[in-house]
Amino acid sequence: MTTETPTARSSRGGRDRRAERHAATREEIIAAAWEQVREHGLAGLSLRDVARAVGMRPPSVYSYFESKAAIYDAMYAEGNAAFLEHVLSVPPLDNPHATLRHAATSFMHFAMEDTSRAQLLFQRTVPDFEPSPESYAMALQALEHTRALLRTVGARRKGDIDVWTAMLSGLVTQQISNDPDGTRWIDRCDDAVDMFLAWIDTR
Repeated sequence: MTTETPTARSSRGGRDRRAERHAATREEIIAAAWEQVREHGLAGLSLRDVARAVGMRPPSVYSYFESKAAIYDAMYAEGNAAFLEHVLSVPPLDNPHATLRHAATSFMHFAMEDTSRAQLLFQRTVPDFEPSPESYAMALQALEHTRALLRTVGARRKGDIDVWTAMLSGLVTQQISNDPDGTRWIDRCDDAVDMFLAWIDTR
């Protein structure tokens, strides 16, 4: 009787159960990390508490993530995957101005669905955290989609995207900080977009 390794079985098209278990545990660790930051804030992420939540000793976490920064990076990638899916799902409306207003309001709602996720993606709340190129690639895709949308209303200059993202991130910050359970700054979103459009039109 011959004993086969998981790698050997996988190379012939079989299931690599060890790899599946490893991936499932990684997902469990990421889910536990999200639960923790939603309760304690992004800066409150503790590998010890994450390990306890998934039923392992803290050193065992390093078998799946080399550092706390690696966990943040996995969370960032997961959040950006959701954001990119959201951005691509916003349908065009009757005219570009209406589409831009709808996209902005939709962004606000996306951000407020999970404020911890929004802070990680859009506010750089974690000191010294820099996403990996692989994780950041999805953010660049979403940004390029936004650039294309802005071009439809005449916002084609290099700095226009900076004004747009600063405006929306400012609204999100105000909403999270001052009215997290309400809609005060979400309700101002159309006004802000109209001011942006007026600024573009004056050129």
